[in-house]
Amino acid sequence: MSNTGLIIEERTRDIGDFLVGRLIPFRKKRMVGPFIFIDHMGPSEVKPGHYMDIGQHPHIGLSTLTYLFEGEMIHRDSIGSYQRITPGSVNWMTAGKGIVHTERTPEDMRDGGTYPVHGFQIWVALPKEIEDIDPVFSHTDKSELPTWEQDGLQFTLVAGEGYGKKSPVPVYSDLFMVQVKAKEKNLFNPQGKLKGEIGITIVEGYIEACGDRVEKGNMLVSKEEDVCNITIGENTHLLLFGGKPFAEERLIHWNFVSSSKEKIEKAKQDWIDKKFTPVADDDSYIPLP
Repeated sequence: MSNTGLIIEERTRDIGDFLVGRLIPFRKKRMVGPFIFIDHMGPSEVKPGHYMDIGQHPHIGLSTLTYLFEGEMIHRDSIGSYQRITPGSVNWMTAGKGIVHTERTPEDMRDGGTYPVHGFQIWVALPKEIEDIDPVFSHTDKSELPTWEQDGLQFTLVAGEGYGKKSPVPVYSDLFMVQVKAKEKNLFNPQGKLKGEIGITIVEGYIEACGDRVEKGNMLVSKEEDVCNITIGENTHLLLFGGKPFAEERLIHWNFVSSSKEKIEKAKQDWIDKKFTPVADDDSYIPLP
């Protein structure tokens, strides 16, 4: 995923126990745990003239997590990975010292038809001591993720640890990403089940918190770790993100994340000078903004 427009200056409001904004980073909250960028993709459609064709672009200092509800795409990268991303599976690409990748609509979906696409693309900052590890790619099938029902809610542990369970996605820090679905209106309090900062993204439906009703498209961030008491509306779909925050600040510029300004400046120049290893047999190139 290439970051072409960070949502930073969206209006943020304070409703008591929570900050509310449109995903992260937003003005009053730059990260939630190690999560530094969350992009809600769609719901939209791919069709002739509107295919996904994100050309070669670089990353450093982070892992990308792609999680689709609908649609499919092809991931290719500079370490030779080729993976079709399908709904409910997890693509986890760790950039470390540097990686280049592309994301495109599969050839068999360029048949003149119209297909839905809907999902999230997420960046997770790496711990400072492993920011420069070799890049690696992992794919985890939907069937491998822990799923369960509890208190009238449906859960999927996408990544990390929570509710006494552990996802097989190979993460590098204390974090969680949990999908929660409710058919009926229901109370929800994950206290003691998730460790660290908690962000709640409303994919569909609404939630009620501190006397406010918050609709889809927003994220709530709890002001206190491990404190989160809300009511989930009927037919509501949530994603919970969070974990233990890092001690050091993280800098972000375009597709680069690091604890070091110098590393980001070097990555910028290396991309301009085309020193990154490219994706094989692909001549696309997204310039540094």
